[in-house]
Order: sequence, then structure tokens, then C-alpha cells
Amino acid sequence: MFSRPASQLRLVVAAAAAVLTTACAGLGHPPASRDEGPAARTARVPAAPGAVVRPRAAHEQAAVIAVRQVGVPYRYGGTSRGEGFDCSGLVYYAYQRAGRRVPRTTATLWEHLEPVSRRDMRVGDVLFFRIEGKMSHVGLYLGDGRFVHAPSSGREVTVAALETPFYRQAFIRAGRP
Repeated sequence: MFSRPASQLRLVVAAAAAVLTTACAGLGHPPASRDEGPAARTARVPAAPGAVVRPRAAHEQAAVIAVRQVGVPYRYGGTSRGEGFDCSGLVYYAYQRAGRRVPRTTATLWEHLEPVSRRDMRVGDVLFFRIEGKMSHVGLYLGDGRFVHAPSSGREVTVAALETPFYRQAFIRAGRP
């Protein structure tokens, strides 16, 4: 269903391993060409079946699981690979698969996760963004200034750079499950 060349699959698995040392429908995210560089477009693939990545902690496992969803379509209210994901549904799914319960919606994630400053972020932290004037979007931090998220209707789960002008301005804080 989401098949890609093996070389791209290896790149995603390698990238995920290297970094490991409310719904968002219709929100004003930038077009794909603005928030994604060449590395993000290359990463639009799920991990190869049978690929072995064994992170130690749930937050690292959640990040790897979320990266494996790259290319899955956005769907408002979606919480699975088969139906698609909205932003908080992707976070919920990734942590659930990693064996850790987190709240389902963006608002409850905001309320229940321990605030983390930008300088103290680690892989698997939940990033909160203000879109169109309100806190309404989340993604999972991958390290090295990158995060994975389900941006908006008509888009797919993707990796983006936190330092793009749009996301740098929209970023509020991180939260730690």
C-alpha cells in the first residue's frame, strides 16, 4: 500500500536510529514545499518490514513508531495506520504501540504532560504549536531539530524542521510523557 524503494526505507531506519542517542484539520500549515526540505521528502516512507530497531525507552520507541508512519494520509480523528492520523492521533498511536498511555487529544496532552523547555527537549517529547492563534497542533520530536507530525487535511504524516520560519514562530513548548 505504501511501498517505496528499499534504499529509501534504509534511509528512514538509519535516520531514526541516528536521532535516538484536538485534531488539526484545515489548520493553516504551510504548503509541503515550504515546511519540508529534501531530507523530509526522502523520509516519506515507512520502515522496512522486518527492520530491527531496538531503542531502550518508550519515548525512543514512540519516535521510531511515528517515523514509520511517514506517508500515511492525514485523517481528522484518525488513530491508526489503516484509517490515517490526525496530529494527536499519531502521538497517541506511537506511544500506545510503545507501551505507554498518553492522552488522546491535543488539549489533554497540553494539560497532562510535564512542560519541557526547548533546550531540554529529547527524542519522543511532544511538541506543541500555535496555529491560527490557538494551541492546536502537536508533533513528536526526533532530535536534531526535526519532528514528525500529521499536518492537515490533504497531507500525509511527514518529517519537518522545527527551524523553518513557520514552525519556529508557531512553536510554544514541548511536553514529556
